[in-house]
Amino acid sequence: MGQATCKACGAPILWIKTRAGKLMPCDAKPQSYVESPGGPQKIVTAAGDVISCNLVEVHQSNKRGYVPHWATCPNADSFRRK
Repeated sequence: MGQATCKACGAPILWIKTRAGKLMPCDAKPQSYVESPGGPQKIVTAAGDVISCNLVEVHQSNKRGYVPHWATCPNADSFRRK
């Protein structure tokens, strides 16, 4: 994982290599989650697994991962391919 700053919004991000070998920008702050196949959110683990989930409060789960930054960046559209 490499730390950086989002060029669009200035937020701290981590670059995590997924199991597919792609680098994914993620929010730097880890989040607690509960796995949920087909769930509304995605989480990326430190090992590079991308998991469908529900984000929960820290006391509700001991699983931690990182939210893909495209889900929270207010300027994400500027990076999307057309």
